[in-house]
Amino acid sequence: MGGRYGDVAIQPASITDKTFKETWHARALAVTLATGSLRQWNLDMSRHARECLPPKDYCAFSYYDKWISALANLLVAKGVISPDEFLDPIQKMHPLSSRKLLAADVAGVLSKGAPTSRSVEGSPKFLVGQSVKTRRADNKFISGGHTRLPKYVERCEGKIEICHGAHVFPDTHAHDLGEQPEHLYTVSFLTSELWESPENPSDTLCVDIWESYMEPVNDP
Repeated sequence: MGGRYGDVAIQPASITDKTFKETWHARALAVTLATGSLRQWNLDMSRHARECLPPKDYCAFSYYDKWISALANLLVAKGVISPDEFLDPIQKMHPLSSRKLLAADVAGVLSKGAPTSRSVEGSPKFLVGQSVKTRRADNKFISGGHTRLPKYVERCEGKIEICHGAHVFPDTHAHDLGEQPEHLYTVSFLTSELWESPENPSDTLCVDIWESYMEPVNDP
């Protein structure tokens, strides 16, 4: 949604602002991270669930409204709980309770993270400094599926700045089609390439982009 005209200006938070504006925001984050330990979905599935919220809700919801609503949908879609159990909490031991994230383990789990780097055969297709053009921001495996190529940089020319090695490919990972890792790059774009009337046309914007999202600019 970046670069849309008509949206209100972004108001950066000050260093004195609270990390969470509302108490429930912290709980929404905690519950989302904790349910990840159930191993019923992965990070890309979680992101796709937020994208699948109805457009009316997506535009109206706050950041953590999106998180908690998408989580509720995931819990039901994966059969972890039923819609009725949101209103009538489970009183018996759940089959996945053995995977619960204990409070004592939280710091260790969060500090460990979930690295997405992988090993693949073959060298990167693109080199640092090379000019490239992005393809359409579509998932070629699933119509309307998840993709990490932002719509506002599709079919734009940019320059390779960094090659990060191979990483899990979100377009397949979000749909249970395997990790299928690809080389990942940081690509810089002039704002004048992305938008018709940018405030500072010579500014650059950097985006991390997977290899199959791009082609050399000299390709026909």
